[in-house]
Amino acid sequence: MLKGTTLRLLALYTCAVLLGLASAWLWVTRVGMSGVDAGQWRVNLLAGSTRADAYTRARIAIFALLALDRRETLYYTTDRDDDDATLRAECTYSVALRPPAARWWSITAYAADGFLFPDKAHRYSVSGENAQVDADGRARFLIAPQSSPAGVDARIATSGTGGMRLTLRLYQPDDSLQRAPQTLDPPRIKKDGRCVS
Repeated sequence: MLKGTTLRLLALYTCAVLLGLASAWLWVTRVGMSGVDAGQWRVNLLAGSTRADAYTRARIAIFALLALDRRETLYYTTDRDDDDATLRAECTYSVALRPPAARWWSITAYAADGFLFPDKAHRYSVSGENAQVDADGRARFLIAPQSSPAGVDARIATSGTGGMRLTLRLYQPDDSLQRAPQTLDPPRIKKDGRCVS
């Protein structure tokens, strides 16, 4: 009698632990992160902070490896274009942004698995150093599934199919952005209509 009760309790505890782990994994990997929005871009205000909750810390450990406090760096992310469509690795996008009020900025593209897209030219991001700024004061570049032509630095090459996420990093952002990150003039992302199959 005691043996059967013990086995049932052990099975119940095992199920409870497995359900708890599964729900935590789903929360960290599938539920949108908390924070504030600037257009389609979201910034988590607790990333890199000593006040970050356990789920934020787990999300950073899985997807970002390292995060600095927002006084040092703001991390804006998106997986949607300006038409609210999911970003796809097989499509071409034009990106335009006014260089943000920060000492340095960059935009990096990540595949659905959270890793960089392979690129023989080793161009994984566009930054204030290699972006081409037009007469309107906007930096413009492409994210496309082809390799960059010779001499074109302001392009991020993608490969494969599936979802994609962009991260905008602002290092040493202006005090006004640190206080109100949602006031960022967000980068514009427009699908160029070309997708490879």
